[in-house]
Amino acid sequence: MCGRTACTLVPHELSRAARYRDRTGQPHRPQWKDGDTDKYRPSYNKSPQSFSPVLLSNRHFNKDAPVDECVLAAMRWGLVPAWFRENDPNKMQYNTSNCRSESLLEKKSYKDPLLKGQRCVILADGFYEWRRTEKEKQPFFIYFPQSQGGQVPSQQNTQKTKSDQSLDQGESDQDNSDWTGWRLLTIAGLFDSWTPPCGGETLYTYTVITVDSSPNLQSIHDRMPAVLDGEDEVRRWLDFGEVKSLEAMKLLQPKSSLTFHPVSSLVNNSRNNSPECLQPVDPTVKKTVQPTASSKMMMSWLKTASPTKRKTPDEDSSAKAPEEKPVAEKQGKPAGPLQQWLLGSGSSKKPRT
Repeated sequence: MCGRTACTLVPHELSRAARYRDRTGQPHRPQWKDGDTDKYRPSYNKSPQSFSPVLLSNRHFNKDAPVDECVLAAMRWGLVPAWFRENDPNKMQYNTSNCRSESLLEKKSYKDPLLKGQRCVILADGFYEWRRTEKEKQPFFIYFPQSQGGQVPSQQNTQKTKSDQSLDQGESDQDNSDWTGWRLLTIAGLFDSWTPPCGGETLYTYTVITVDSSPNLQSIHDRMPAVLDGEDEVRRWLDFGEVKSLEAMKLLQPKSSLTFHPVSSLVNNSRNNSPECLQPVDPTVKKTVQPTASSKMMMSWLKTASPTKRKTPDEDSSAKAPEEKPVAEKQGKPAGPLQQWLLGSGSSKKPRT
């Protein structure tokens, strides 16, 4: 199960963080599909029906492009199959946010795009999952372990300059240096394109493929997203010309390479969209804990990044978790909660990995 993610990088940062390798092993920085940077909004708390960044072969949009050339696109979470006949995609009668790897070839909604090579990689800082207890659900944030220097953007600003917009479009940013920020989670997915029967703009949507949980995550939930670990797995999943569907499906395996920490119940409601959603907490005392290991990398950008280059986080209200009310937006620009957490004292308890 995967029903909530976080993706806080702005478009030009995503382009740097999503560098990929072609068949020859040469690294490339993907460009955004025309117009898609306007559809995507960074968010600490993304839910289905919001737009997320995905990496995929440019051949899907340009028949003359090499299959191993990749592009970034903003797609809506929740697959709408090409054959859907209603004029309103919200009239889908069933949930297509996730699809089980075991049944990809059994359901037409997923079998058709799979056999057509419509494979994509969903990019995220990480995803949220809830552990059920007798009295409540405890949320966790799950992500790749971060090396020293791994960074997540700070609290975002509503203002953008024209130069920032150019950077988002990839027009003025010539920085081809290696990305040293937050290592993005790369999740296997399928996508489809749907055009209203009455005519109109084509809508691109995706679904997250899930597998059985790895041993270190089974205590939280029995399912997890199909994570692609490393550039080679990402390349093979996306290269539908060289790697056929049945062979690509072998990549869909539980991964034990992820780490996690408990977070506040603020994330239960998708209207709550702030750094507090990612902040490690001690569920036994309901207060922030001293960070160590990979979670110490969380929000290190709070000290260095300029907030003026950031879009407003996406305030999607399409999904709610039960028994949780939205938190009112704070006034002013106080120090970010994770910055306070980084600087303050707290428990010595370590996040579990």
